[in-house]
Amino acid sequence: MTDPATASLIDGKGFAETLRDRIGAAAARMKADHGLTPGLAVVLLGEDPASEIYVRNKGRATEAAGMASFTHKLAAETEPAALLDLIARLNADPAVNGILVQLPLPEQIDADAVIDALDPAKDVDGFHLTNVGRLAVGRTDGLIPCTPQGCVMLLKDAVGDLTGRHAVIVGRSNIVGKPLAHLLLAENCTVTVAHSRTRDLPGETRRADILVAAVGRARMIKGDWIKPGAAVIDVGINRIEAEAGKTRLAGDVDFDEAAAVAGHITPVPGGVGPMTIACLLRNTLIATAAQAGLPAPEV
Repeated sequence: MTDPATASLIDGKGFAETLRDRIGAAAARMKADHGLTPGLAVVLLGEDPASEIYVRNKGRATEAAGMASFTHKLAAETEPAALLDLIARLNADPAVNGILVQLPLPEQIDADAVIDALDPAKDVDGFHLTNVGRLAVGRTDGLIPCTPQGCVMLLKDAVGDLTGRHAVIVGRSNIVGKPLAHLLLAENCTVTVAHSRTRDLPGETRRADILVAAVGRARMIKGDWIKPGAAVIDVGINRIEAEAGKTRLAGDVDFDEAAAVAGHITPVPGGVGPMTIACLLRNTLIATAAQAGLPAPEV
């Protein structure tokens, strides 16, 4: 990866470290003042190496923030009833303030049924219909999906007030694209959600003051798709071939081309990725306060 020619690099890794420090300080105050230790339970089915690494990193980050970490590893062959029983027990456990079920799930498990079974107050991924509905009507004071939340934090830190800016999101997933659209509307942006069926996709992205790529296709967004000076947020994490038969990570944006045109840009890795775990810890802290009837910490 070369250094950007004109774009300012949005340091998601550095921002996430600062955010985690603030969360850790708030968790320490919560324990000192109220005797509460936020607890996050993560459920992993199967032995997917990438998921295992991700879950391990979440556990380490949770403990580093002074929170309790509970990891439940189940076999890939686990029956739906057994998983739902575990979720019911975690819903009822006062030591557990946040629950995350690592996706994707094995084919015998209905992910929607699992998400529906979560206590919305402990749904720190923000995927339960109750939390989705709150966000859709403009309520941003609850549990918000972590990656979109991180994107907005990085944007506001990089460019300031987002009012009136035209944001184009490439990707309409329930995990990133749709919730991010609601968050940017709440920031008074004009929002376009584009996708694989969009006519003249490059024409749409060239109109964007804020361009978010979340499609899962390596280096799809080229430099000439970008409006000069735009802020570019690359959510994509794709593994591509590198030299000597090795592989490396690349985003959905062609970084070198985009950096010569954009005003601000996130790298991959080191951009949005670290913000996802930091925002998960933030949601756990907020959930703990809400369950105890305390005001939401300002972090």
